[in-house]
Amino acid sequence: MIWKRTIRTGSSERFLATGESKDVAAVDLHYLSDGAVAGTVTLFKEAGWSEQEIPELLRSIGEELLPDVDLKSGNLTFTVVMGEVLGNWEAARDDSSIAG
Repeated sequence: MIWKRTIRTGSSERFLATGESKDVAAVDLHYLSDGAVAGTVTLFKEAGWSEQEIPELLRSIGEELLPDVDLKSGNLTFTVVMGEVLGNWEAARDDSSIAG
C-alpha cells in the first residue's frame, strides 16, 4: 500500500492509500494541542476490507505516518468508517450552486 498526502494544514493532514492500482482508504489526521493525534480512517467498501484487517492497518498507519504517537500510549485514537466514494463536489465559481 502506498500513502499519498493530498491535503495539509497547520493542524491536520489527509492521506490517500492506493493498493494494486486503486484507492483503498483515506485517513484524516488532526494534531491536537496536547500532542495527541485523532484520526478518521475511511475504508473504501469496493476494496474488500475485512474487519480482521483493521488492527494491522491502524498499526501500519501509526508506524508509517505517525512515529511519535501510538495507540498503546493513549495519545493516538482512530475512528474507522466503511463507505463508498460517490464523487467530489465543489462550489462553482460562477454562482452559488454546488458542482459535482
